[in-house]
Amino acid sequence: MLWSVLQIILLIYLGLMALIYFKQSSLVFQPEVDRDFRASPTDIGLPFAPLKLSTVDGETLDGWLVPVAIKHRTRGLVIFLHGNAGNIAHRLDYLRMFHDLGLATLIIDYRGYGRSSGAPSEQGSYLDAATVWRHATQELGFPANRIVIFGESLGGAVAAQLATENRPAALVLASTFTSVPDMGADLYPLLPIRLLARIRYDTLAHLPQISCPLLVIHSHNDDVIPFAHGRRLFEAARPPKQFLEIEGGHNEGFVFGRDDWIQQLDGFLQQALP
Repeated sequence: MLWSVLQIILLIYLGLMALIYFKQSSLVFQPEVDRDFRASPTDIGLPFAPLKLSTVDGETLDGWLVPVAIKHRTRGLVIFLHGNAGNIAHRLDYLRMFHDLGLATLIIDYRGYGRSSGAPSEQGSYLDAATVWRHATQELGFPANRIVIFGESLGGAVAAQLATENRPAALVLASTFTSVPDMGADLYPLLPIRLLARIRYDTLAHLPQISCPLLVIHSHNDDVIPFAHGRRLFEAARPPKQFLEIEGGHNEGFVFGRDDWIQQLDGFLQQALP
C-alpha cells in the first residue's frame, strides 16, 4: 500500500515537472486575458497615431504613438513595455500620466499580443523592443538621451535587456521580477524550476551592464512578484539609482494611483531629462 502511494506521488510530481517544462510558454505569456477589450487613447481624450511596425524577422507589431499637446513642450519620449497579460488597451492610465508629465509615449503589443502578428516568445519580445527603439530614434528622430524606457512587470525584463544594447536617458522598472526561474522557485519551491526553465528573462543579470539612471518601483505587498525582487534589482544596479516603494497588490499598486508617487517619478525624470 505504501509503495503504491509513493508511486502515485512520484507520478504526480513527474507530471507537474513535465507540465511546467512543456507548457511554460502559456504560463508566462497570457495575451488572451480580456483580448476583446479594445479601448483607445481617444477614450480618455488623448490624440494618437496608430502604428504598424515591422520586425527584422517579419512580424508586424500593433502600437500607438501618443504625442504631447501642441501647446506644451515635449520633455521626451517614453517607450512603454507592458506586462505579460492583456494588451495596450489596458494601459490607458499610464498614457494619461505620461502625457500630463509632458512626455510622448510609444507603446506596442508584443508579437502574439493584441493585434500584433506571431506568437509570443522571450527572444521575440527582445526583437520587438529593438524594433520600437529603432522607430523612436530613426523614424521619429528622438535622440537616445531624450528617451525613457519604462517596463511594467515582465516588460521590465524586456526593458532592461533593451537598455543593455542602447543608452537611454533613464530606465524605470515597475513591479519587475529578478528572473523567471527565481519567480518559479518562489511559486513552486518543491520543484527543480531552475533546471526546468527554458524562459529566462534574467533582469538581474542585465543590471550591472546598465549605466543610465535607474528607478525601481515596487509595492511592499505585491501579491504576485515579491517585494524582495524589487530590492534585489535595486541593490544589483549601478548608480545613479532610486527606489520608489508603493502600496497595493500587483494589479492595483500602480504608480499613477497616487499623486505623491507621480511626483516622485516626476522628480526622477526631471534629473534624467533636464
